[in-house]
Amino acid sequence: MRDYELLFVLDPDLGEEQKAALVETVKSVINNGGEAGEADVWGDRRLAYSINKKNTGYYVVMPFKAEADLPKELDRRLRINENVMRHIIVCQDEE
Repeated sequence: MRDYELLFVLDPDLGEEQKAALVETVKSVINNGGEAGEADVWGDRRLAYSINKKNTGYYVVMPFKAEADLPKELDRRLRINENVMRHIIVCQDEE
């Protein structure tokens, strides 16, 4: 298993329970084929540029361990979700 880090930005107009539900959904997707770490919620932050006419986003960072095929599935699911404005998955095992 490799170490990865996921950063995703949610729509700031969502309610608190919707944001928490999305974070739990991402955790469950990761736990189906890997091990999700503790989510580090940064909260609302100003974006460097507007995305969909919004200047802020709700940032969440989540470390996880998984095989090489899980990040591809996670990327696909995050792209489909309209409440996820941006995301990036980085492999931490680079030497």
